[in-house]
Amino acid sequence: MPVLNEEKYLERAVRSIFEQNGLEKADIEVVLALGPSTDGTNQVAEGLKSHFPVKTVQNPTGKTPAGLNLAIAQAKNEVIVRVDAHSELSPNYTSLALEILNETGAANVGGLMKAEGNSEFQKAVAWAYQSRIGLGGGSFHVGGTAGPSDSVYLGVFRAEVLKKLTGFDEQMIRGQDWELNLRIRKSGEVVWFDPRLEVTYFPRAKINKLGKQFFDTGIWRAKLTKAHLRSANTRYFAPPALVLGIFFGLGSFLLGFGGLLGLTPTFIYILFVLLSAVTSRGLTLRSRLALLLVLPTMHLSWGLGFLSGLLFKR
Repeated sequence: MPVLNEEKYLERAVRSIFEQNGLEKADIEVVLALGPSTDGTNQVAEGLKSHFPVKTVQNPTGKTPAGLNLAIAQAKNEVIVRVDAHSELSPNYTSLALEILNETGAANVGGLMKAEGNSEFQKAVAWAYQSRIGLGGGSFHVGGTAGPSDSVYLGVFRAEVLKKLTGFDEQMIRGQDWELNLRIRKSGEVVWFDPRLEVTYFPRAKINKLGKQFFDTGIWRAKLTKAHLRSANTRYFAPPALVLGIFFGLGSFLLGFGGLLGLTPTFIYILFVLLSAVTSRGLTLRSRLALLLVLPTMHLSWGLGFLSGLLFKR
């Protein structure tokens, strides 16, 4: 588990590991790769050592792929379970994943990211995560049938495969899971999705952090797309197309070329967001109002990041 500024969520994530059904505590080793946190994360990690068999390793860069590789290097077991400090494993997650690994012969298995929120804003973000409107409908967000997959959320890996492929690419600050799963598939191994594997995920609870997360993700998705264009999903191009449509439409309106027609992409998108908020199910009025900010933040930040990643070298 790579950890950076996760004081609020870390203990819940670790406890969910040791509450796994069908496993003896002695069979579980937890390795936390601690980045240079500026909150009380590292103190929480030290406190957990007095209750659970937890090991820590320092991750000076604080970057996720570097932390993952440092933690994997310390692991002794034949199966590596990647856990996010913002997540909570369902009680049967690990035992079921082991069963699926054995049944399918896959190198990596994973399932659903079950986004949940505490505040009204976070609940709106969670709704967007699990909607085709928000993130475009990847199977580990909205569900699907069990079978081979391009990528999965987090992952339960055969350690021998990770070692053979030298782990995660530390140049990929975001999207490192997709890139690794691509290498797994190219090596002739199978990546397997099963919707019965559920992990609760707590998304960003502040709009500035959400915007930064999606901008950064867009940048690294562009880098991956340039390197592996044939493997890119067409839905990756929707947010940058939206940004370009709004930009050129507003530009033509302001410069007097297209008149009110130039505002068409903006009006259509505003209407789309309004309809999404009105028709969203399971949300309070406050969360629906928050959705009016959440969806544009996710879509436009991702799209701007993607265009930035295409145009500028990083």
